[in-house]
Amino acid sequence: MAPLLLGSVLNPVNSTMIATSLVAIARDFHVGAADTAWLVSAMYLASAVAQPSMGRLADRLGPRRVFVAGLVTVLAAGLTGALAPAFPLLTVSRVVLGIGTSAAYPAAMAILRAEAERVGRGTPRAVLGRLSLAALGSAAVGPALGGLLAATAGWRAVFAVNVPLALAALACALAWLPSDGRAGSARTTARTASPAGSVDPLGIALFAATLTVAMFFLLDLAHPRWLLLAPTTALAAVLTWWQLRHPAPFLDLRMLARNGALLRTYLRHGLAYLVIYCVLYGYSQWLEEGHGYSAFHAGLIMLPMSGAAAVCSLAGARTKGIRAPLMAAAVCLAIGSGVCLLLGGGTPPALLLLAGALFGIPQGLASTGNQAAVYAQAPADGIGAAAGFQRTAQYLGAIVASSLIGLLYGQRATDAGLHEIAVVGLVLGVLLLVLTAADRALRPRAPAPAQPPATARPAGKASPTRTHH
Repeated sequence: MAPLLLGSVLNPVNSTMIATSLVAIARDFHVGAADTAWLVSAMYLASAVAQPSMGRLADRLGPRRVFVAGLVTVLAAGLTGALAPAFPLLTVSRVVLGIGTSAAYPAAMAILRAEAERVGRGTPRAVLGRLSLAALGSAAVGPALGGLLAATAGWRAVFAVNVPLALAALACALAWLPSDGRAGSARTTARTASPAGSVDPLGIALFAATLTVAMFFLLDLAHPRWLLLAPTTALAAVLTWWQLRHPAPFLDLRMLARNGALLRTYLRHGLAYLVIYCVLYGYSQWLEEGHGYSAFHAGLIMLPMSGAAAVCSLAGARTKGIRAPLMAAAVCLAIGSGVCLLLGGGTPPALLLLAGALFGIPQGLASTGNQAAVYAQAPADGIGAAAGFQRTAQYLGAIVASSLIGLLYGQRATDAGLHEIAVVGLVLGVLLLVLTAADRALRPRAPAPAQPPATARPAGKASPTRTHH
């Protein structure tokens, strides 16, 4: 677990750690806030494309190889960012960092699935819970860690810290991760039977192009660029045509059409995190601009959200079912959104803390619940790519959430804007509850009826002969 946990924290911590260094970076390179925003968006975009791509490579080439290659890429990106002499190279380092850090989670899921098959065990819910907790915890401490590094050693330390972290994870991976030859039988058979071309580089490129153009449209819904819809549709059509033709497609559309349960899991995960990110970014912004708190005090009020997410990720990992935690997450999203409708400039701190905690509960439960659903519903030889697409759904939710916040807040976070966000959250929470309750794939399966014990017969008497058709 040590290398898997160390590797899995690199993407979420780098996603949030940069937030407290943007002002210093802008000052050193003499650029504006619009330019530094690309340091955030570039990594989200790279991660959204790279997560399923790295997962596909892990399925085809072996998860340990991809895990190690990702850590080496993180080393290179950390050094490049720490020594970057110009802002464009710093942006490139963030893209490379997004690609490198995206290898850990899907490769970890593939390794866990292979080891479970090898030793004959079921879903390792406790281990999946630790992975989820590592991601949630590292994302929560990222801004504080970035601020500490920037204040003591300068903003370049935010990039340089990836070097010792990646080296530690690399040493643990080389020492403790099982070789790819020990993978489960289904994955070994698929990898042996699959030609080198099964990685489908053209499919990955078309997926990346489609997602990039779509994200540019989604980034600014307040001023929609309608002209981008035409190339998005064209690229999506070409991607669909190519994936249906390829013998081993990157995006297996036929499998998704047959596996409706997995497709619904992606939908649930994306919608849940759309609401969660709306609160994560929109609520903290309202606390500062609409309620008058400082950034430090707004961070303190958000702490119960992180704490509840951590506790619930562990609690969700200890449950045997999937449907109950996901329904509880949907209920909390709806209730939390309802509480936000009551908030205003004179709301007491106790209610503000409660609102944050109510959104932390679904963050933990949705993360572990949907993670367990993907683990159970994905094909045996495609768990890496399936886990990567789960993260892509999450990043799409984050991008749509940031655009919704800009659309509903405008120039400043107000009570009215927060209430509009709460209405969106309430509607989506109820929708998630209905989707989860109606999903038969999430219901526990009844155990097979026990066979009656054989009736003992006196010695010497033959049993009657029966013919089975």
